[in-house]
Amino acid sequence: MILARFHMYDWIILLLLAVIDGLLNIIEPFHRFVGKDMMTDLRYPLKGNTVPFWAVPIFGIILPSAIFLGIYFKKKNFYDLHHGILGILYSVLITAVITDAIKDGVGRPRPDFFWRCFPDGKDVYDNITTGVICHGEKSVIKEGHKSFPSGHSSWSFAGLGFLAWYLAGKIAAFDRKGHVAKLCIVFLPLLTASLVAVSRVDDYWHHWQDVFAGALIGLTVASFCYLQFFPYPFVADALWPHAYMVKLAEERNSRNNANSYSMRPTEIETVNVPGHGGITLRDTLNDVESGRSP
Repeated sequence: MILARFHMYDWIILLLLAVIDGLLNIIEPFHRFVGKDMMTDLRYPLKGNTVPFWAVPIFGIILPSAIFLGIYFKKKNFYDLHHGILGILYSVLITAVITDAIKDGVGRPRPDFFWRCFPDGKDVYDNITTGVICHGEKSVIKEGHKSFPSGHSSWSFAGLGFLAWYLAGKIAAFDRKGHVAKLCIVFLPLLTASLVAVSRVDDYWHHWQDVFAGALIGLTVASFCYLQFFPYPFVADALWPHAYMVKLAEERNSRNNANSYSMRPTEIETVNVPGHGGITLRDTLNDVESGRSP
């Protein structure tokens, strides 16, 4: 609860990002001019999605979070679980906002735009501008103006890219011992994200530039978000989040200070006590600390 309260504003901003992304999907994107001569490259068939929209959060959020949870049950480190989930949610939602904002601003037509605009195959153009006069379903046409960049690609690389960073730190992939097999584990999430991205070109929902840009956006944001919470995978303390290592250092310093105070050596001197005909012992260090003259 202390950790959650400390990051309360981070969770609030996270909810705000989700609301912003929802609004970006509601508004109408820019309708870029599409002329008759441009239709040659936009006549690809209108197909379904090999990877449906609902599957992307499973790959990008739920699967990595399940891995974070599994490590938590084994190691019982709540800092790691909290920062892992918070980091990947930020990675995906920041990427989503950037991607959808660019989609709405650019308004690039998808490769299958012809069949979205003219579902019956009968194309109609303006006599003066030669611009398309679409008579297809409005929601389908709206989606047809959201080609650049690819949302599937950016979301996948945002979530699975974060997971790749996370696994690299957990298995000490860059410990300089030459265990190159560890890289197979690190590259597996990236391979999965790449296959999702390639499917968007195969389904004719995106041009290759859309997929490349989406992957670059997602991987870049994932890197920033991971390094905000975790150290570089090649450093000695790469296993746990920054906050946890700081907590351990503070506890270690507190114990050391307590031990040094309790084990403080006492400076003893012998002094004559008038009238007693003998000597006694005095702790001169206590005198100094209390402000008395020895």
